Amino acid sequence: MTATSTLVDRIRERISELEPQMIAQRRDFHMYPELGFQEERTAGIVEAHLRSLEGVTVRRCAGTGVVAVINSEKPGPTVLLRADMDALPVQEENELEYRSRYEGVMHACAHDAHTAMLMTAATILHELRDEIPGKVKLVFQPNEEVGGAEEMVADGALDDPAADAAFAIHLWTPLPSGVIGIKAGGVMASMDVFRITVTGLGGHTGYPQAAIDPIITAAEIIQSAQTIQTREIDLMKPTAIMFAKIQGGTKNNIIPGSVELEGSMRYLYDGGPGSPENPGQRLERIVRGLCEAHRNQYELEIERENTAVINDGAMAQVAHWAAVGTLGDPASIVEHASMAGEDFSAFASRVPSCFYFVGTGNPEKRSDYPHHNSRFNIDEDTMRTGVEMHLRTVFEYFQYRKRQ
Repeated sequence: MTATSTLVDRIRERISELEPQMIAQRRDFHMYPELGFQEERTAGIVEAHLRSLEGVTVRRCAGTGVVAVINSEKPGPTVLLRADMDALPVQEENELEYRSRYEGVMHACAHDAHTAMLMTAATILHELRDEIPGKVKLVFQPNEEVGGAEEMVADGALDDPAADAAFAIHLWTPLPSGVIGIKAGGVMASMDVFRITVTGLGGHTGYPQAAIDPIITAAEIIQSAQTIQTREIDLMKPTAIMFAKIQGGTKNNIIPGSVELEGSMRYLYDGGPGSPENPGQRLERIVRGLCEAHRNQYELEIERENTAVINDGAMAQVAHWAAVGTLGDPASIVEHASMAGEDFSAFASRVPSCFYFVGTGNPEKRSDYPHHNSRFNIDEDTMRTGVEMHLRTVFEYFQYRKRQ
């Protein structure tokens, strides 16, 4: 299923005309990155651009978020497109004319491109508004890295008009340029972060019998926790329990009084609190048992940062139709999922949604570094693909709704 050839020609022509401006906007955002909920400059540029489009309603949301509505004045559903705007606390090592001007802050996850792509899509959708049988809501979100989507939802991003469906793109260096990753079901993982404090009794390493050693207990917790993902949870349900920080002790001949462990749990299914497969409940059982066995006390804190992004089957099909039309080759569309976290789940858990990946990995352009790396960059040619996907997804969605 495709949009009409005339409409496709108009879309592609306008993308070509706007491409230099889009790339310039992306590079400007890259030069002046802003951390979560500090995106004042970025949001100001986005808001000014949207307000320049006659008839588009625009408002701030959750502080530095921006929400706009393109209304054709025709009755019909509302489809939401989302882009994230925040940068990361990473020191850029790329030698680029447009490298970050701010020490210790960098767009190392393509959010600069996401913002520029949706701004470009907004311009074209506004020009094509007479072709839209409904409304298009554009959401420019702050603080994706630390759950800003929930704050946008709390501030009404899904309301007035109520969104009937939502779509989001992530430019993705693990996929090569020219490939789009789409699948139904879990595509981005839940992420729970944890902190465990194991408390024993400090003492002299020459007299261990007079102490209660928390290091032995901490080591067994790290080892035993691995059985949760390999022995307790269905292997067809990806689960990763990772310890990333161990801290304890002051000197090589002193048994410390306590050890702190920190890490994260990621899983591609609905395994939240109360679920029989919740990894956090299983982790606490192991911590409790080992501390009791070794006479230690413990404190365990678990904080949920993101829930899993679960794509709706029908919306994944809509995105797939759009991808076939955009790329022209079904073989270039692959099923793809990631164990990284993504707070688009705040939208996907409330309305039928699809979150998909546009490949931007290109070794010749040095855009094959992983996300969050200090040398991360994108293949800017793939931004055209992203804009066309935004536009085609909108029109494919309205065609899908028309047939229901």
